[in-house]
Amino acid sequence: MEPESGLPPPRNPSQLSWPNLSRNLLLAYQSLGVVYGDLSTSPLYVYSSAFSGRLDEKESEETILGAFSLIFWTLTLIPLLKYIFIVLSADDNGGTFALYSLLCRHAKFSLLPNQQAADEELSTYKYGNAVHAVGSSPFKRFLEKHKKLRTVLLVVVLFGACMVIGDGVLTPAISVLSSVSGLQVTENKLTDGELLILACVILVGLFALQHFGTHKVAVMFAPIIIIWLISIFAVGLYNVIHWNPKVISAISPLYIIKYFRETGKTGWISLGGLLLCITGRYYSIFYVPNSITTEHFWVSSGTEAMFADLGHFTALSIRLAFTFFVYPCLVVQYMGQAAYLSKNLDKIPNSFYDSIPEPVFWPVFVVATLSAIVGSQAIITATFSIVKQCHSLGCFPRVKDTTLIGNAYGLACMTVMFITTFLMALIIIFVWYKSIFLAGAFLLFFLAIEGVYLSAAFIKVPQGGWVPLVLSSVFMVVMYIWHYGTRKKYNFDLHNKVSLRWLLGLGPSLGIVRVPGIGLIYSELATGVPAIFSHFVTNLPAFHKVLVFVCVKSVPVPYVSPEERFLIGRVCPRPYRMYRCIVRYGYKDVQRDDGDFENQLIQSIAEFIQMEAEEPQFSSSESSLDGRMAVISTRNVESNTNLIISVQEEDIGSSSSIQSSKSLTLQSLQSVFDEDNPVRRRQVRFQLPSDPGMDPAVREELMDLIQAKEAGIAYIMGHSYVKARRSSSFVKRFMIDILYSFLRKNCRGPSVALNIPHISLIEVGMIYYV
Repeated sequence: MEPESGLPPPRNPSQLSWPNLSRNLLLAYQSLGVVYGDLSTSPLYVYSSAFSGRLDEKESEETILGAFSLIFWTLTLIPLLKYIFIVLSADDNGGTFALYSLLCRHAKFSLLPNQQAADEELSTYKYGNAVHAVGSSPFKRFLEKHKKLRTVLLVVVLFGACMVIGDGVLTPAISVLSSVSGLQVTENKLTDGELLILACVILVGLFALQHFGTHKVAVMFAPIIIIWLISIFAVGLYNVIHWNPKVISAISPLYIIKYFRETGKTGWISLGGLLLCITGRYYSIFYVPNSITTEHFWVSSGTEAMFADLGHFTALSIRLAFTFFVYPCLVVQYMGQAAYLSKNLDKIPNSFYDSIPEPVFWPVFVVATLSAIVGSQAIITATFSIVKQCHSLGCFPRVKDTTLIGNAYGLACMTVMFITTFLMALIIIFVWYKSIFLAGAFLLFFLAIEGVYLSAAFIKVPQGGWVPLVLSSVFMVVMYIWHYGTRKKYNFDLHNKVSLRWLLGLGPSLGIVRVPGIGLIYSELATGVPAIFSHFVTNLPAFHKVLVFVCVKSVPVPYVSPEERFLIGRVCPRPYRMYRCIVRYGYKDVQRDDGDFENQLIQSIAEFIQMEAEEPQFSSSESSLDGRMAVISTRNVESNTNLIISVQEEDIGSSSSIQSSKSLTLQSLQSVFDEDNPVRRRQVRFQLPSDPGMDPAVREELMDLIQAKEAGIAYIMGHSYVKARRSSSFVKRFMIDILYSFLRKNCRGPSVALNIPHISLIEVGMIYYV
């Protein structure tokens, strides 16, 4: 699921201004349908799961009130205090990888050396007060110096991301099946087969909605969650007043001490059930062929989804929704259940439905079923966000479908929370520039709380908790191997760049015939000339008159504005007609196929040529081997450039008024391709104005650029095969030759990911021995 726009959300310095407040109120409404579905349905199962097993022997009014006190303080300390007030302050679009990218911007933690000084000038690069950024702490220098520690940090981040993705493999299936299984308690019971068919139909419908985008789905789902939260708030308030108003006193943490004093070890084990109040739903019914068997499942998308889904909303909107609506409704509902159970101890196994007043039972049951289905959206959205971030940061293959959604257990949830706490401690030091002692206090406080829950969750591993661990391990291997292979391939390119002095020695003709046209040579290198270019020069008898080295790179920021998207520079002196274009995207940007990249590129190069002639700092780079780069705005370039631009919309197959210098063979191939791909094409033609004051050298270069554009554009890419060196160890050969090669063969190719037209694509094979 992609964000609705590739643009960053507008930042208004006045949070209390009406436009900003109204926008955040709308996003807060939408977040209810996406973020809080799991968390809001947890009252269905918390008490029944906590008092299962041996704890049912300790059932008393005191233990019920102690359990409520644990739930209240868990909700208050972890979701409210930690996530809402602290973690969301690291507003970098949410998730463990967002925290990692934030750290990489403020310290040299990244293992992929493709960052440039120009990236630090992006408006979204710096976070917070840059005044404190001067200087470097010994702890920071220590981590930057040791590559093994940076690798460990990456592995920890990958493990956290894999836990969320592993959580996302079974959630919708179990969620939907759990919600419709309630139909088997009615008089007209459904058979197992009918139940499975109904669940499949709902699942197909749920995933069919995903292509509409997060915000449209949120608008559809939000009313269901709002009705649900209002319903459980009203039921909880009724139960408090009707059954036991004194339950309010259980807010005191003294009841927690009494709880553990009475229950002992069984009370500690029950934390695995009480954990559900912050992790999501508990499923006591799981379908297997020919039977309905009892298993226990925990969904870990609840609290962590608030942070992972931050890229789809804003920190303020999530804070408003949780603090003023979700949190009060949940507290009152848990309080109401505790009041009811304190006077009806025999009703614990089905506490929620038994506590509903009979006149409103069926309406609440219907809303509960719909809410359980909608609750899957939280982990769906969170998984989409994290997979996209992983891919943008070079840690996940390009996949066609990223709906890797699923179920998780309390163990997986607490592991992700552990990792988030650890990363936030680093954020406090390196991003917020606070004392290391403050970060240590934060780390110890929340690790102590989460550690108690994690130790209780470990008991569930033999009972099925091993499933998300296995799934997470598989994703972990995939991510690490992909990142390892990508890093080795990039380092090979970096250390085998073509010598610019060698190119200068060949002269402007490069020792071959320069024919009309533009050659766009794609490479992952942001500096220098890739090694594959030497294959072209030494093996091809002719090459294009204008060459542009294009690098499409992801930078560790959520968004890059269109004004800062293009970096244009020159490779070799002016007579060579060789340029460099770096196209930068953030990890939340959407690379849209609008068909206008070629025209934007030509306009940007033309603007750079004129800027270079007018500004001394660029013209002085004539003598350098690789000239300076300039940021060219794709929004303002059309109004700034001196080129005359004529635009014409035409149907494919109609006669074009723009003459082409392509050969008849190429034109016939183009016509066949156009017939197979019936679309409307935006024809753009560039002309030079009759300006006698223009520098003759600039006019000549611009004319060469325009004529090359009219002759046609070719996209040139390397079809690389990555192999381990013969001297490599067995483990490295297995990782590169088997696993990494398998991933490359079964993921989308670069030409597909970059939306390159096949009719204009030239691929040249090359073997990388890493």
